[in-house]
Amino acid sequence: MRLIFMGTPDFSVPALHALHGAGHEIACVYTQPPRPAGRGKKDRPTAVHSAAEALGLTVRHPVSLKSPEAQTEFAALNADIAVVVAYGLILPQPVLDAPTHGCLNIHASLLPRWRGAAPIHRAIMAGDAETGVCIMQMEAGLDTGPVLLRDATPIGQAETTAQLHDRLADMGGRLITQALAELPDLAPEQQPEDGVTYAHKIDKAEAAIDWTRPGAEVDQQIRGLSPFPGAWFDLAGTRIKVLGSQLSQGSGAPGTTLDDALTVACGADAVRLTRVQKAGKGAQDAAEFLRGNPVPRGTKLGE
Repeated sequence: MRLIFMGTPDFSVPALHALHGAGHEIACVYTQPPRPAGRGKKDRPTAVHSAAEALGLTVRHPVSLKSPEAQTEFAALNADIAVVVAYGLILPQPVLDAPTHGCLNIHASLLPRWRGAAPIHRAIMAGDAETGVCIMQMEAGLDTGPVLLRDATPIGQAETTAQLHDRLADMGGRLITQALAELPDLAPEQQPEDGVTYAHKIDKAEAAIDWTRPGAEVDQQIRGLSPFPGAWFDLAGTRIKVLGSQLSQGSGAPGTTLDDALTVACGADAVRLTRVQKAGKGAQDAAEFLRGNPVPRGTKLGE
């Protein structure tokens, strides 16, 4: 098929590679404009921009698709279909209608659960047992369109957002190539009204660990916010990010360490911190961190 690909972050790249590898004609790749990044604050192209250029594909990065000129330019590509994955811009109706078969979205949840911006984070933070990927026919509403294909996967007990992100990105690439191959035979399934939840954008204010919460919730918060923005606590005036954890047994005053290995009492049960990052330093496994920063049993951790 002749298609337009629209995506921006690392999550979108496996789908671009999968579609290119399947032999589809990618007429153009749309992505967000380069933005200042790094210490020098130089404009840096998006992950999709870099991947597309490496494949020799044409790249466009308009600031908006609302102008008649941008919409005319999009329609002039005469695409059979557009594939959209974490693009980051709202698509006006003329853009949705321009390709012959409309626009398909790769969404990282089992719709209608976790519509919106942060479905991977929210699934882990809510303690969901499984999640997955849906291929959805796009319409004007936020992730409300009919679903063409879906595939589910369990969420591992110690899995972080970073790990689940990579698995779902690969799954999205496989599922979109399957959807395009089977498109004439796929029956769109309308999303039910029951079970709708919204994956609101992650706010950094959610990252401070409240040790009075049950251990299961603290563990889900840590894994769901890893690696960014990273759940954190205060240790002797220094902020420590926690990038990995496991639910553990034990009891004590919430926020108090129960051993010398960073097992911390919560409102119920406890959490063992397995990977941490001291402000201004690199991430370390807990054992490595403790060799230079001992945290003896009975230490009170803050937020």
